[in-house]
Amino acid sequence: MGKLRPDKRPFKFLTKEENNMSTSTSAKQQTIELSDLDLTQLAEIKKQLEEELAHLTASFEKLKQAQIRFQDCIDSVKTIKEGELVDTDKVMVDVGTGYYVEKNSDDAINFYTDKVEFVKKNVETLRQTILTKQSNLRSTIDIMQYKISQGIAGAANPQTK
Repeated sequence: MGKLRPDKRPFKFLTKEENNMSTSTSAKQQTIELSDLDLTQLAEIKKQLEEELAHLTASFEKLKQAQIRFQDCIDSVKTIKEGELVDTDKVMVDVGTGYYVEKNSDDAINFYTDKVEFVKKNVETLRQTILTKQSNLRSTIDIMQYKISQGIAGAANPQTK
């Protein structure tokens, strides 16, 4: 029987309740040692991680698009403010879910700037989560490949204990 990988690392999973909760210090994490799992369990974990990564990556792209749209709003308000309209100080601002509020140009720019910053923070948090999930996926694949290679080596070179 071969040696375990020297870079064997614990793998942390969040329960569904913890995953739905915002990050808090009281959230309990379950640690699973990947090398203790069989190939079927590892394949399930791999599938789950791939699905999560696909969802997170799609969310990341949507947030980046929202950030660009908010930045475009800032640019539009600045353009209107410098324009030749009769009343350039008042603009309608989409505050979400189809509601609009009349704001002066400076307040509109501040509103959208706050939105850009909020989305930027969420993008960074999501990017870190994606990096962690990618690392977990690589670890899972590494363990799977190791176990498969050990199984093939064991089958080609059977030994009795």
